[in-house]
Amino acid sequence: MMRAARFEGEGRIVVESRAAPVAGPGEVVLRVRACALCGSDLRPYRQGWPLTPGHEVMGVVDAPAHRLHGRRAVVFIPAFCGECAECRSGDMQLCTKADLVGWQRPGGYAEAVAVPERCLLEVPDDIEDTLAPLQLDTIGTAAHGVRQALRVVAPGPALITGAGPIGLGALLVLRGMGFGPISVVEPGAYRAGVAASFGARVLSPEAAGELRFTLVVEAAGKDAARQLALEAVAPRGALVQLGESDAWSIRENKAIRRKDFFLIRSFYFPMSEYAANCDLLRAGRAAYRRLVDAETGLDGLQALFAEFAAGQRLKPLMRPG
Repeated sequence: MMRAARFEGEGRIVVESRAAPVAGPGEVVLRVRACALCGSDLRPYRQGWPLTPGHEVMGVVDAPAHRLHGRRAVVFIPAFCGECAECRSGDMQLCTKADLVGWQRPGGYAEAVAVPERCLLEVPDDIEDTLAPLQLDTIGTAAHGVRQALRVVAPGPALITGAGPIGLGALLVLRGMGFGPISVVEPGAYRAGVAASFGARVLSPEAAGELRFTLVVEAAGKDAARQLALEAVAPRGALVQLGESDAWSIRENKAIRRKDFFLIRSFYFPMSEYAANCDLLRAGRAAYRRLVDAETGLDGLQALFAEFAAGQRLKPLMRPG
C-alpha cells in the first residue's frame, strides 16, 4: 500500500491509502522524493481530477533489474511513443501519441508512481533533491523557448509578463543567456519583490507598454498580459509564449498590426537539452534555491496549494518522506 492525493475540486485534497503502483511493460516504479507545485495544477485543484496529479516529479528508481535502480531521476512528462515522426527527429516532447504524467497518467503527489523507463532523466550527484524538479518546467520550458528565440534575435532588452514560477524561471534563464536589462510586469507584491531581488526592473503595465523589447516572454496566461506582450515586442523582435489558458481574447491594434515580429510557443523541452538545463541550474544555484520557498508532506498539501493559489508561494514542494 501507499498514500496518494486525490484532488476533489474546489480546493479540497484528500490523502488516501491505495494499492502501490505495479510497473507495466517498459515501466519502472519511482519512489517519490519531491513533486513541485505548478500553476497548471490549479486546474485540478479547483475543478477536481480523475487521477493523482503532479508532473514535476523527482524520486529514486525502485527496479532491481534496471541500470538506474537506486539512482535519483526526474520524469520527462510526455510518455512518448518513440516511433512517430516527432520522436524520430528527437522532439519527443511533441509526440502526437503521448500521454502526460500527472494528467492522463497518475502523477507525483503520491509516495510512488509507475513511469515509462524511457522518461527517466538521471539527476547528477551534485544537484540536490529540492532543486532537481526545477529542471523540468521552471528551467526546461523557459530555456527551450529562449533557445528558439535566439535563432531569430540576439540577446538584448527583455520583458517578462508574470513573475510566477515560470516567469521567474524565465528571468533566471534570460540572465544566464546574456539578456538585459530585464523588466517584469507582476501585480503581486511578493513575486515582484523576488523579481527585483534577481535584478529585474519591475514596471507597471502602462510603463512597459511605452517601451519596446527585443524579447518578450509571456508567462502569465492572462489576456491582459498577452495584449501587453504583443504590443511591447519590438519590430523584428520575438515573443515567447509560455503562459497557458483555455481561450484568448486579444484586441488587435496598430501597435500589433504595424510591425514584423516572431511569435514562438514553448510547450516543453527536448531531452537533448537536459544537460544544458543542468548547467543553467548549476550557474544560478543560489537564485534557484530562493524559488523553493516551502515544503510539505502529503498531509499539508491542501494548505500549501491554498497559499500557492493566492500567490504567496513561488515553487513549493510536496515531499512525501
